[in-house]
Amino acid sequence: MFACSWGGNQFSPLLLMYVHEQHFSEVAVTTLLGVYVLGLIPALLLAGSLSDRHGRRPVMVVGVVAALIGSGMLALGPLGFSWLMAGRLLSGVTVGVAMSAGMSWMKELSQSPHDPRAEAASGARRGSLAFTLGSAFGALVAGVLAQWGPIPRMLPFLIHLAVALPFLVLVARLPETAVGAVRAGSGGVPGVGGPWWAQLRIPSAAHRRFVRVVAVAAPWIFAAAAMGYGYLPTRLADQTAPWGIAYATAATVIALGASSAIQPLARRIHSLESARGLGVGTTGIAAGLVLVVLAIVVGSPVLGLVANAVLGCGFGISLVSGLLEVQRIAGGRDLAGLTGVFYALAYAGFLLPTLISALALVVPAIDILVTVLLLAVVAIAAVRVSSRRHLPEG
Repeated sequence: MFACSWGGNQFSPLLLMYVHEQHFSEVAVTTLLGVYVLGLIPALLLAGSLSDRHGRRPVMVVGVVAALIGSGMLALGPLGFSWLMAGRLLSGVTVGVAMSAGMSWMKELSQSPHDPRAEAASGARRGSLAFTLGSAFGALVAGVLAQWGPIPRMLPFLIHLAVALPFLVLVARLPETAVGAVRAGSGGVPGVGGPWWAQLRIPSAAHRRFVRVVAVAAPWIFAAAAMGYGYLPTRLADQTAPWGIAYATAATVIALGASSAIQPLARRIHSLESARGLGVGTTGIAAGLVLVVLAIVVGSPVLGLVANAVLGCGFGISLVSGLLEVQRIAGGRDLAGLTGVFYALAYAGFLLPTLISALALVVPAIDILVTVLLLAVVAIAAVRVSSRRHLPEG
């Protein structure tokens, strides 16, 4: 998960580099930021259910291989926009696999018999921490190399290749944990039996609590990340020149660092009787988005960094709380599948900067940003209204 999230997030601080060196427009770079969602969402929805059927290990091997190929294509980005698009799509695939099959694997490895001393929430906390730390290290290394290193459009991705390759060996050695593993036909493949297309159905995705609480909050998790360290640095490019890449890197590391720091506390905020964790998290995200808008209006890079710290706390709490909600809603057979649906909804928010940039061609950007703030308030209200409703029995 660490290596896969590194590959997915190393691109974020490099957007200004492509604006300056390859003369891409704001719409083009925000498209590159968001296009990997098109690879990520199908991978999330398919990988979770397929890992329930065939086992976590083979699906995660595919994810690591996708990370290697994706970084290789991104390293060929100087050859043209299409290489970057293809690399970003594969980066989305690897993050999708890690966040569905990988998160479920982490949860199962963090319980008896593999780790009998682990607490109930350890799996969600460890998984989201591995994801966030990988994202932070990927952004930090890529940003530093792009600002001050040689061959900046290639070296960050070559470094990731070297980091990710050993994880193929690690994944192959971890124990298989797929719930209800059986032999599928005569092939001896561990997993859940029955036709593969039936396995793609996720009954718990229709649970009222998931629909009315988790699905409402989920898109704001990575909308916050995308707005903080993706969209905001491009809007403050004039104020941060000639250190724009370094600033974008700092914004990314601050947001993800704050998220990592707050996640161990998220379990204490989470409640078995309500969606208190998601309520607190989405409120933090809304506060951070207000600071993003203010930073853009007054042109303040310092306020932008503060906004990223607040956003990081908000989406860190929301990520852990959302995963804990998923774990208590999902049945044993479709934990990975529902985890995939959760992340698919969450990562859909990563398209928000692309949508804003496109709409800003015909509508004043400030009007769009104010509308986003109003929608965030509506989401907070919806989560709070259903906070104590439709709790799973048992």
